[in-house]
Order: sequence, then structure tokens, then C-alpha cells
Amino acid sequence: MNQGYCSRIVGTGSHLPTRTVGNAEVARPVHLREEDVFQLTGIRARRWAAPHDECSQLAEEASRRALESAGLTTDSIDAILVSTTSPDTILPSTACHLQRRLGARNVAAFDVSASCSGFIYGLSMADCFIRSGQFNRCLVVASEIKSRYLDSENSACAILFGDGAGAAVVIREDIGKRREPPGILGVRLYADGTYSHLITVPAGGSRLPVSSDTVRNRLHTLQMKGGVLFRIAVKRLSQAIQDLLGEFDLRPADIKRVIAHQANGRMLAAIARRLQIPQGTMFSILEEYGNTSSASLPIALDFAHRQGIFNAGDLILLGAFGGGLTWGAALVRW
Repeated sequence: MNQGYCSRIVGTGSHLPTRTVGNAEVARPVHLREEDVFQLTGIRARRWAAPHDECSQLAEEASRRALESAGLTTDSIDAILVSTTSPDTILPSTACHLQRRLGARNVAAFDVSASCSGFIYGLSMADCFIRSGQFNRCLVVASEIKSRYLDSENSACAILFGDGAGAAVVIREDIGKRREPPGILGVRLYADGTYSHLITVPAGGSRLPVSSDTVRNRLHTLQMKGGVLFRIAVKRLSQAIQDLLGEFDLRPADIKRVIAHQANGRMLAAIARRLQIPQGTMFSILEEYGNTSSASLPIALDFAHRQGIFNAGDLILLGAFGGGLTWGAALVRW
């Protein structure tokens, strides 16, 4: 792409189901007290989808809000990238379902499967598409209905996850003569499949197709080894953020806001301590909305944007970690 252009986030949107699920409801089946859940996770409530809700439906609501925020229509979008591990269907992609709902004709549409890191992976793809000149305007969405994959008696997962969708519009923009161009400055992505067993839905794919045994043994539910995952996540994501800041000769004090995957409160606090992020820099909506997997980062980004806490020129750091294992960090100048 011509050096006179950048890829920039110009609109954000989010959508959450109406049903609020408090800690008392998720604590009872795993024999915990309501306050225990908060102490373990930093979560007091989460939203769960209604039986008739679809992943693409949540994505549509978030997308329309993002497009409205950007002052654009569906006709102006060149590509739709959807991160989800709870798709409407295995085939076709949720992105194609979303394309139909939006009425966006003749655009590229595909899903990204990188678990909780999916939004950053999608953002990186949009950035590359725009920098290469292939597309000018991309809609990057993360939508999850994780409540459909929870075993209510599995304490590692049942107390954490909620549902929701977040979206961002990324466009090609003329830098002009600005000394410090806005937009996506850098994205770094990582994966390590040797830890794939730490968070998984074991059945439902070609390795272990649906059968009466897989259903009876609850192998279509989310399973996670939380303790090991926690330690790896803090170490790897902190290092990725540290490396990205080092590339741009920046310190944590130079960053206006850090918006990370809303995994749990202890993880966010541990990353902040490890990186010596100034107090108040780490933005979180975890307490009210729980862990919405890949949707958590764009939902938090939208909340921060709509609260008006970003000013032109602010440096924003994004980070996420998820199953795969996958993780990534992005640096954005607003």
C-alpha cells in the first residue's frame, strides 16, 4: 500500500443478550457460594442468549452499530471477517449468514477460528488486506454464544462464560501530512498447538463425530485446564505485549488504555502487575458481562469508545489469549 495511507478503526459496535445471569445461578450446580465466584473470577454477572438467538443475529446487531458509528452503510463494505467458535452452522460460515442478514452483496465473507484471540487475528487480516490494496473497508466481527457449550457442573467453565458480539469497521485512510499517522501501527500473532488440550470442545468434528456416546459423556461441552492455562496465558501475552512495545520504543506509561481479552479478573491483574501498567490504564467490563470469548475484546473496545475515553492520537494496546493456544497483541493510534 502507498505509504500515504493507513488502516484505521473508524467505528465500533457491540450487542449483548437481554438475559442477565448472576453468580447465584451458576454457583449452585458447582457447589460454590455467590461471592466465591466473584473472588475466583472477578465476575458478578454475564449475559446468556435466549433459545431463539443465533450467533449471526448477535453479530448483525453489533455490526449495524459499528457501521452507524462509522457513518457507513452495508453497501460500502468490501469484506466481512467473523471470529467465532460457536458458529450458526459448521457449513456455511457464520460470516456468510451475517452477509445475508446485512444484505451486503458481492463482498468477501469468511470465518476466523482462533478462539479468544480471534478478533485480533481478524483485525490483522483486515489490516493486511487494506495495506495490500485488495480491500478498502473491512467489517471485523467477533460473536459468541458460549452458554450453549457449557456443562453447568464443570466449575472451570460454567462460572466464566457469557454471550455477546462486538464489531469494528476498518478502512483505508489518507494519512496526509500528519506527523504521527493514526490507525493500526502493528499487530503480532502467535500460536502453540502443543497446548491444544488445555481448552477444547472434544467432540463434533471429524476426529470425534457426534454419537450417542459423545452426547452422553458431555464431550460437546467446553473443557478447560484453568490453572495451567492461567500461568501460560499471563506469561505469553505479557511477553507479546512487551515485545510489541519494544519494537516501537514505547513504555507502558506511554499507553493511554490497555484493552485485553476479558478472561477473568485475576488474569487481567496479573498481566498489569507483570508489565507494570499504570493503575487505571487497564479497561475492563468483566464484572458485569463475564468472559465472552473472542467477542470480549471488541465489546470492551466499543464500551470504551462510546464512553469517550479515547482522544485523537492516543495509543491503545489490544491483547488476547485463547485456545489453540493462540495469542496476539496490537498497537493502535486512535
